Formats: sequence, structure tokens, C-alpha cells
Amino acid sequence: MEADGILYRKEYPQVPPKVEYGLTELGKSLMPILHEVCTWGQDHYVQR
Repeated sequence: MEADGILYRKEYPQVPPKVEYGLTELGKSLMPILHEVCTWGQDHYVQR
């Protein structure tokens, strides 16, 4: 997803190694779609 511009990766030169990931503006534009998928999942979840 980083190569597609959805996530960014920030590395910190320290010990122990630290890496942070976050959403780019393109990634943030997916949030309404992901919210709808989650809502669909909640509406159709069946406990067994």
C-alpha cells in the first residue's frame, strides 16, 4: 500500500528501530468506503 500511495512510512534512526505508518491524503479518501464496509459487516454478522 505504500507503493500505491495509500500509506506512508517514516523510519527513525534509533536503537531499538522505530517505524511509523500513516495514511496519506489518498488513503484518507478511502475512509468513507471502509466505514460502509464495516457497517455492512456489522449488519450481516451472525454469531454462531
